Amino acid sequence: MVERTPLTPKEVQTNLSKLPDWSRDGDVITKTFSFKKYLDGAAFVDRVANAAEAADHHPDIALGFRRVTVTLTTHSAKGITQKDFALATQIEGLA
Repeated sequence: MVERTPLTPKEVQTNLSKLPDWSRDGDVITKTFSFKKYLDGAAFVDRVANAAEAADHHPDIALGFRRVTVTLTTHSAKGITQKDFALATQIEGLA
């Protein structure tokens, strides 16, 4: 299964270059999104949660004051897979 195959470091970098402000931290990719109001961030979390559920791929989401940090990894692969980048791309469109 493709989503269970961890990407090579080069593949991760290539995919990251297509996603503004996302970065790698070990076996995860992450981005912090900023919002003008707390409730804007909360609404974004709701949109991300719905997209994640539809994709059956669930990120860690941290809601703070006017910011939301999203962290993606594929636990079953013990690393970063194409599935993480597919959801990250979708999340970009939700922000």
